[in-house]
Amino acid sequence: MNLTGQVYLCSAGETFDSVALALYGEEAYAADLLNANPTLCTTPIFTGGEVLALPVVEIPESEGENVYMPAKAPWKE
Repeated sequence: MNLTGQVYLCSAGETFDSVALALYGEEAYAADLLNANPTLCTTPIFTGGEVLALPVVEIPESEGENVYMPAKAPWKE
């Protein structure tokens, strides 16, 4: 997936982890979204209309590799 220069328009009720799950397939990528959008880091739940810059992240191929991905985001433990 190549998202260089792409942005995402948030809907009301979305969070960084829900956007990460929807776009990258894992909530763990919320940290990458937070790092790419430091001005929104203190926003726990979006009101709608926020525009997120989408970082390019390397998503490992899980087939044939021993890749550890936590069952849920570390801050939810």
